[in-house]
Amino acid sequence: MSTGRERVRWRLLVLVVILLALGALLLVKRLWLQPMLANAQRETAQAADAKAIEQLLADQNDAWNRGDLEGFMAGYWHSPDMTFFSGNDIHQGWDAALQRYRDRYQGEGKEMGQLTFSDLHVELLGADSAVARGRWKVQMKDRAPEGLFTLILKKQPEGWRIVHDHTSTASP
Repeated sequence: MSTGRERVRWRLLVLVVILLALGALLLVKRLWLQPMLANAQRETAQAADAKAIEQLLADQNDAWNRGDLEGFMAGYWHSPDMTFFSGNDIHQGWDAALQRYRDRYQGEGKEMGQLTFSDLHVELLGADSAVARGRWKVQMKDRAPEGLFTLILKKQPEGWRIVHDHTSTASP
């Protein structure tokens, strides 16, 4: 027959085992489960950001094809610090880029044609910066200029915006 002391020892032993098991569970949670959940949350946020950038480019494409240059330019950072490089030309600022597009595609005898993007690749560089690369083509009545682009995007309070555009045109 067990004595009162032995029962107390057994109860203490059971209590120690339970506390050790709880400690081990908390340690597993902290070392394994929390980082795993954080990675899953980060991947979900990155996927949402990549999708938002792809949607920004789709919205630009749609605006262009409607002949809406201001709508197309809504994807750019509306700042004098936004840059647009094309060929040997550097355009500094949103207004200069808009004027370039107007002169090139809406001037006398010009047409905007139908824009398509392809081979799009979005890479997030951080929580608020990304690069997008791809091909562009504008189908017009008598020609179809095309080339490559590299965009640097920053997450702004109003959403993702292009802060730098480097566009090249393929030689005819």
